[in-house]
Amino acid sequence: MSRTARKRRNPTLPTTGGMSNRKFSLIIIAVFVVCVGVLFGISRYGAEDPSDPAAAASIAVRDNSLRLSGAPGATVDFVEFLDFECEACAAAHPAVEQLRADYAGRVNFVIRYFPIASHANAERAARAVEAAAQQGALEPMYKRMFETQIEWGEQQVPMDERFRGYARDLGLDLARFDATYDDPATMERIDADRQDGYTLGVRGTPTFFVNGERLEPESLDDLRRALDDALAGS
Repeated sequence: MSRTARKRRNPTLPTTGGMSNRKFSLIIIAVFVVCVGVLFGISRYGAEDPSDPAAAASIAVRDNSLRLSGAPGATVDFVEFLDFECEACAAAHPAVEQLRADYAGRVNFVIRYFPIASHANAERAARAVEAAAQQGALEPMYKRMFETQIEWGEQQVPMDERFRGYARDLGLDLARFDATYDDPATMERIDADRQDGYTLGVRGTPTFFVNGERLEPESLDDLRRALDDALAGS
């Protein structure tokens, strides 16, 4: 991608209450602009989509997958493969939050790491979120990454100290945060998520699944429809 194409834009994120179908459609178009680099990972692994829906669902949500919110006994899982440095993910974030509010108590909302190689700090951001999650602070760190992305995204210098500052702001145990952030097992977990994405045919971020079925939404209503259909069939 050329230097001009990689020049960071300053998108105006839609508010949670005002996400329209048109805005969401523009976000979906942006996915293919921002995340084209991930295609090289797909061709390298050569993964195919599992044909068995039950198998796909078991890959989309692992026992240790991170849950932003859930509901006791819920049988519907909404999964997002994301990259915290991806502008399209940040732009889609209000829509996901709107869905979480609309379907609270009925749907499990799960995130999977899918950092893109061309994003210099995507893996570091995922490590920071994982380190926060290990201290019960998944949601606040997840939100902080998207709220501040325009400040650190597409920087070509390491953002470790900035992310450590977020941990400090959230009141986390910094010694424990540092240990988890630097632990090779943390990167192994992120890589495992990414490999599951390849297996499921993820080609960019954000990519959404409902009960293991990969969605190709053209509007926010398409996501709602997928959730409504899954709830009706559960």
